[in-house]
Amino acid sequence: QVQLVESGGGLVQAGGSLRLSCAASGHTFSSRSMGWFRQAPGKDREFVAAITWRGYNTYYADAVKGRFTISRDNAKNTVYLQINSLKPEDSTIYYCAAGKPFIDSLRQPREYDSWGQGIQVTVSS
Repeated sequence: QVQLVESGGGLVQAGGSLRLSCAASGHTFSSRSMGWFRQAPGKDREFVAAITWRGYNTYYADAVKGRFTISRDNAKNTVYLQINSLKPEDSTIYYCAAGKPFIDSLRQPREYDSWGQGIQVTVSS
């Protein structure tokens, strides 16, 4: 089990940038894939981005590709989500997750066994 705490959310104008951080505790962090998900009211939790154990491979949802960048620093037990060119539709709660999904399943929330509490991102026009 890995404990995860998100930070870095807040209010930003459309077109602006935000950097989310997810601090992890637990000695198994480096052996886990990490993902970012988001969930808007009335919608299911959806995949945003993921990164594999060593950070060699990254994956993105089509809606964020080219604007969002996921990275990790295993020495600091932290995963990041750099969000650029924010749009109003990006406004929602973002969740950090850890797990050991198969590569073909890492877009599915059910494949992750540790979750942060979520952090609000609000984009104004």
